[in-house]
Amino acid sequence: MNKIVLGTRGSDLALYQTRSVASELRAKGFDGEIEERIIQTSGDRYKDLKLTDFSKGHRPIVEKGVFTKELEDALIKGEIDAAVHSLKDLPSELGPAFQIASVLRRAPIEDLLIFRDNACPLEDLEENSCVATSSVRRARTLGWIRPDIVILEIRGNVPTRLRKLIDGKAGHATILARAGLERLEFYDSESTQIIIENKVLECLPLSVTDFIPAAGQGAIAIETLTDAPIVDSLKLINDVDTEDCVGVEREFLRLLGAGCDTPVGVSAHLLPDNELEISAIVFDEEKLDSDPKTGTKIGERNELNKIAFDLLKQMGIDAFKHE
Repeated sequence: MNKIVLGTRGSDLALYQTRSVASELRAKGFDGEIEERIIQTSGDRYKDLKLTDFSKGHRPIVEKGVFTKELEDALIKGEIDAAVHSLKDLPSELGPAFQIASVLRRAPIEDLLIFRDNACPLEDLEENSCVATSSVRRARTLGWIRPDIVILEIRGNVPTRLRKLIDGKAGHATILARAGLERLEFYDSESTQIIIENKVLECLPLSVTDFIPAAGQGAIAIETLTDAPIVDSLKLINDVDTEDCVGVEREFLRLLGAGCDTPVGVSAHLLPDNELEISAIVFDEEKLDSDPKTGTKIGERNELNKIAFDLLKQMGIDAFKHE
């Protein structure tokens, strides 16, 4: 191919990720034209709507893929050759016409707790503090660790959420993924500070053991049609270690039958001797005051599906409710 059209959302973070894909392709020898095409998704269009409300009602705005459906539509129409996503935005099951052709090497996966004023460990936050997030996983994990905390719904891209925190419109603190903050050069890992528009916010990394991230967090995915001629070129920039880790995380979600309303965290990492360890936390969607189910499983790297299935079984959860 002498030209590749990459579809992307229009946020600064989405554009950074798309340009990272282009840079990787150049490094692997692609010397043709690479075009960015910005596509507005439902999630971008309805900025004030809760993410869990997009699929509700008799006429849902979008049943799944709040930040991805319009990009998939563009693939079908031939308007783009590939779509670049934050992998955690992709539904765990893609339609038969689509595939994840490649994933880039994963960035750090943890969440950061970002404070309007002075930073402190989560357990030391003042009683009835207000924390802003749009993630059901983050909200339920917070509520489990600190039942007194007040959760405030927040939408918007990364800079918008940080500005809301600075302006006092996002409570005492908010939670964002470290990967996005690093990519936008807001996070200084040495000082553990967020710096935006000459404003400094203190923050603390949340342990991935105690605050398990979303499946695919920190990874950039490139989606194509299953028969796309671009796939061979994209495979050259695929990171196999990341592919295996996010693969087992997404398989866990698929077997769980998880949707956007499911409060679930799942994280995998590689061990020596060709093994992989996966940990998960799953909250009941209806019983808001119930304790979550948690578990950890180690298995052979070449048996990703089995590892995910065995973890669900260990946690006492029926695998793939919809099969």
